[in-house]
This record gives sequence, structure tokens and C-alpha cells, in this order.
Amino acid sequence: MYKNILQNIDNIQVWPVISFVIFFLFFALLLWWVITVDKKYVDEMGQKPLSDGASNNSTDNLTRLL
Repeated sequence: MYKNILQNIDNIQVWPVISFVIFFLFFALLLWWVITVDKKYVDEMGQKPLSDGASNNSTDNLTRLL
């Protein structure tokens, strides 16, 4: 039954191609970002869960007071 419904939709064959292209582009861009990201940024983000929340930035201290 469902097979007949899908066969009656016009241009149904283009949707799998579009979804594959979106899927491929997303992971290609993600791979490119992982390769080119600054290692300092990765180390800084990796240390965030382990930090006690203290920051040297004065704007962070101001927002914590408000």
C-alpha cells in the first residue's frame, strides 16, 4: 500500500539525491572544520568542563554580579 502511494508522487526520485547531498556536505564541512580548527581553541574548550568557573575576563565578572 505505501509503495503505491510513494510511486504516485511526482519527482520522488530527486529527494534521496538531495538528502544525500545535504548529508555529504554537512560531514565534509565538519571534517574540514576539525582539520583546520586552532588547537588552542580545542584545548580551551576541552578544559571548560574541568574549570571551576573562575574567569579572568572582567566582563564575565560583571555579568555574574548582575
